[in-house]
Amino acid sequence: MVVMDDDLTPSNPALSDSANSPNQGWTAEMVNSISAIPEKHWDRCAGSGEPLISHAFFTALEESGSASNSSGWAPRHLVLKDQTGKIVGVLPLYLKSHSYGEYVFDHAWADAWARAGGQYYPKAQIGIPFTPVPGRRLLVDPDLDMVTKPRAETALAEAALASASQLGLSSVHMTFLTKDEHDHLTTPQQSAWISREGMQFHWHNRGYDDFEDFLSTLSSRKRKAIKRERRDISDAGLSFDLLRGEDLKTHHWDAFYDFYLATIDRKWGGAYLTRGFFDHIHQTMREHILLVIANHEGKPVAGAINFVGKDTLYGRNWGSIVDIPFLHFETCYYQAISYAIANGLKKVEAGAQGLHKVQRGYEPVPTYSVHHMTDPGFHNAVKDFTVKEARHVARERQELIGWMPYKAAT
Repeated sequence: MVVMDDDLTPSNPALSDSANSPNQGWTAEMVNSISAIPEKHWDRCAGSGEPLISHAFFTALEESGSASNSSGWAPRHLVLKDQTGKIVGVLPLYLKSHSYGEYVFDHAWADAWARAGGQYYPKAQIGIPFTPVPGRRLLVDPDLDMVTKPRAETALAEAALASASQLGLSSVHMTFLTKDEHDHLTTPQQSAWISREGMQFHWHNRGYDDFEDFLSTLSSRKRKAIKRERRDISDAGLSFDLLRGEDLKTHHWDAFYDFYLATIDRKWGGAYLTRGFFDHIHQTMREHILLVIANHEGKPVAGAINFVGKDTLYGRNWGSIVDIPFLHFETCYYQAISYAIANGLKKVEAGAQGLHKVQRGYEPVPTYSVHHMTDPGFHNAVKDFTVKEARHVARERQELIGWMPYKAAT
């Protein structure tokens, strides 16, 4: 793994001064740590109530060593300031020495670049490390007026491209941004960004009274299958604790981290998150955390961590030290659905991938990313690929919609 060089940091990425530029005397600065940006200014731009783009979450990732130079996630966040020095926008940007922990896969692009004699890494990655949660990436002051706000968003994106040019990077990738941000950066008049569409599975709360009410909207066969899975879990002697806020204790995190590592070892993966990360979020974010712990004969054996947003429950990591049928579905999906219904949340986002989610009521929804290749020829080749890929993704999504377990009327 390449360790990032701290010298790879232009202090002031250039903003265009062309006639069509959004530049209003703003300046863009690059910093090497989230700690260089005051929390109140970051969170003012990020907005309240969305924990996974909060200053506290990025701080936990960076100060725990989970997202750091040595892990291949070198922080290089952009700060947009107006003429008075006030922060009007921020951009979560990392220099990457690999393509892991992103969930929008570009390994084939890296291989093609290397075969052509180029060096793909480091590259610029705009997003949340290890967190495939759709949401805002161009974080601008919500008090900006309707004319200035999109100009500030464009200025942040422009600063990211300028940084890549100054640092000699192969590419810039902005992943899991909102559709509005995607559409803003990929208008027919613009060619700097390549559009790429993906797919995730989200559960939507349609005003259900309880879990049984949700089940009543499913076809008879699917409803019976889920009831059988939940009955088998109960018959196996499993019980569940849903822990949030002051109910969370250090021993819960000790147990969960053991589950996390055990599951990664079985899947031959790599542990992105350090134990210190969970200590950080316990200290600063536990009011936004729902930890589901599964107990067998009084002993914790599995768990799933969720983050509670304004109207969405974000399922993130899970782990288990036992192999019990349907335990994953109950811990990660059914407990999350029950919690969302009971607490009036509109959605459950259960992370990337997993076709098995469709049969349990999670709907296939599009996700968006945008990409820029600094080599014009390679940029055009990647654009041709993503156009073809988008057609395939759209067909697959349409087919999966036909697999949904809901009754026809629903």
